[in-house]
Amino acid sequence: MASEQSWKKKYQQVLKEAEQQERQCREQRELLERMLVRTSVASKGLRPELDQLLSRMRTALRRKTLDTEAWFRLQEQIDRQIALLDGEKTPASDDDSARQPIPASGSDDGIDISDKDHRLLIARRVGNLLSQVLEKVTLDPDAELRARELQQTLLSNLDWSTLRTSLEAVSELLIRAITHHQRELEAFLTRLNARLETLREHFAHQSESNSSRKDDTEILDREIHEEIDLVNEDLRVSQDLESLKQSVGQRFEQIAQALGRFKEKENKRESLMAEQLESMQQKMAAMEASSEQMQEQIRRERARAMTDLLTQLPNREAWQERLHFEYNRWQRYGHPLTVSVVDIDLFKRINDTYGHKAGDRVLQLVARELQGRLRATDFIARIGGEEFALLLPETGMGEALAVMDKLRGYVENLPFHFGGNPVSITFSSGLASFVLGDSEDQAFERADRALYRAKATGRNRVVAN
Repeated sequence: MASEQSWKKKYQQVLKEAEQQERQCREQRELLERMLVRTSVASKGLRPELDQLLSRMRTALRRKTLDTEAWFRLQEQIDRQIALLDGEKTPASDDDSARQPIPASGSDDGIDISDKDHRLLIARRVGNLLSQVLEKVTLDPDAELRARELQQTLLSNLDWSTLRTSLEAVSELLIRAITHHQRELEAFLTRLNARLETLREHFAHQSESNSSRKDDTEILDREIHEEIDLVNEDLRVSQDLESLKQSVGQRFEQIAQALGRFKEKENKRESLMAEQLESMQQKMAAMEASSEQMQEQIRRERARAMTDLLTQLPNREAWQERLHFEYNRWQRYGHPLTVSVVDIDLFKRINDTYGHKAGDRVLQLVARELQGRLRATDFIARIGGEEFALLLPETGMGEALAVMDKLRGYVENLPFHFGGNPVSITFSSGLASFVLGDSEDQAFERADRALYRAKATGRNRVVAN
């Protein structure tokens, strides 16, 4: 009975893990769908026929099932419309495009757009969205490498034909990612269903064996009582001792034979149960191994979903989780808790002057410097492009100011060179401590306002609110 309870507990755990995997796949699909919708909306107005196709795509996304063949047909139709767009493009239209106002830097989600064709703006947007997808969705190694290459092409290439090909490849990657996760979940559920069916059969056999044992026990009990009744009758009517002894001996022989038949059946049942138990133990071992693999995969997926891939720091989602934990701890014990918001100064200038690789390297260096000099109890996350957030538990405002100013000095003195040129790195920071009546976000908002004051008053400084 205890073994049966243990199995049931393990089944429930496996089912729970399956539900977690299904929820994660659903979240990833929703993220991919949002990216496609945002991309299609951004492309609106190029051609009426293309608008209709993109509208059909958005309608298809609202359905919960994916018709892969229909999607590929739709993609081919969209490709033809884009090819027609290329055919319509003339030098005059380029001149007209050149007269269109160029979006100010920072107006497009922080992406620097300097070309004259709004279709290139769309490509930049897709590249930026693709980077967000890569932080949330797990692709196989080849697909992820391809996605990284596409991201760089979308963000840096100025040739529209190359960008158009890249956009088509992004669409294929999205379909591949959705179908991959669907098939992975379906395969897991199929394996789980097969193992649960095996367990069901085992319990059915066990129930049948118990029923058979009960029937045989009743038969044995009836035969023994019948023979004892016959013995009693012989004792009552018999006048001859010898004949009585013979009669009683026969009755006991019948009882012995009944016991022998019962024991033989019981031995067969025990042998069958032993074989089934051994088979079940093997299947349980396989199921436990599969469950451990699934748990490890879920742990890896969760760690990936909570980590910024560029800096390897926790990301915004991890920040919200830790903020919630520290806020509840502060409410319970009342110990000081300070929030810091950090922003790298003139980061866009670094990207514009030295390129995105230099910008990425700066982010990695600053992240490593900050994380390496904080206490184990402190927490740092990358919450935006060049923006970081820190939680300093058990730290009042005076001590937090001193800590952040030291960190500012360390970053300012980083010996960073790119392409043989020295690159100056500084950051500005805003600080705020939690006070009575604060919600989770209010201290962060005060720290964010303090950061803006630090920027407005010269940068490379720490300001408290």
